[in-house]
Amino acid sequence: MTPGDNGASTPEDDDPFGYLYADGQARGAQPPSGGYGYPNSVSRVRTVGERQYGQQQGPQGPQAAPTQQGAYGQPNAYYQAPETLPGGAPAGSRPGPPVPARRGPNTKGLLIGAVAVVAAVVIGIGVAMINGNSDDDGKPGSEVAASPAQSQSHSPSPSSSASAASGDLPKADASGLQLAGGATKASDVKGAQAAGGVYVGGLETVGSSVTWTIDNIPEKGAYTLFTRFSVVGEDQAMTVTINGEPFATKLPLKNYTGTTDGDLSKGWTTTYVWPTLKQGSNTVSISCQPGDKCKTLIDQLWIKKGQVKG
Repeated sequence: MTPGDNGASTPEDDDPFGYLYADGQARGAQPPSGGYGYPNSVSRVRTVGERQYGQQQGPQGPQAAPTQQGAYGQPNAYYQAPETLPGGAPAGSRPGPPVPARRGPNTKGLLIGAVAVVAAVVIGIGVAMINGNSDDDGKPGSEVAASPAQSQSHSPSPSSSASAASGDLPKADASGLQLAGGATKASDVKGAQAAGGVYVGGLETVGSSVTWTIDNIPEKGAYTLFTRFSVVGEDQAMTVTINGEPFATKLPLKNYTGTTDGDLSKGWTTTYVWPTLKQGSNTVSISCQPGDKCKTLIDQLWIKKGQVKG
């Protein structure tokens, strides 16, 4: 062979797939046998362009498959409208009216309900706090209870004193008290509400006292001991003894009326302590002990059930 002439050659030498083309077949190209070397393979070799895809192979040869789609712009012979199929929509039917959209939750109503609940809770807490504060004023305590708060009016009215003296429990005028030390009865100063305007004076001497024996206390418990007195100028304080035991605090005898001109007739007012009394008979004493300030007049004593202020 020379470079310009490679000599005669068979198509399969030039192209192993020459049998697939018309010129290759003209030159005698044949497909390889045995299915390209794969065991049990079947070779169905056809000339290029002979195979018709979409045809069905039958026992008598290929059969043309039905055309699935017509030419562009032409109706498909195999298309069927939905109304012609079993269960399809009837011909001439029209779509129904649009279904109205579902409304969302009533958020405005929920908000109003939530606000009402919060308001009810706040009001309930406020009422409970108010009731709790009022209950603290009347809660019974022990015999060594703290002295009452000094929230007395600076000018107590006679009507409030009369109301305090009108309780169902015992009450004593100055004339019914037992005196000791330098204590004396007098009626010179106007304004005493005891019978005959009598009051007890001379209490500024150490050892002076007034004693009241209280009978018929219905039951053991907390009580309020009221004392009507007169003080002008400086505030005073005396010792209280309940059934022989000193009370935890002094009897506050303050100048609630604010009188400073020395006129004791302008200084009448009321004070109190909260002792615990036993059932039956009890002894209450108000005395001037060392360290006390006892320049005062005492008019009346009375008892009320519970820890009250008037």
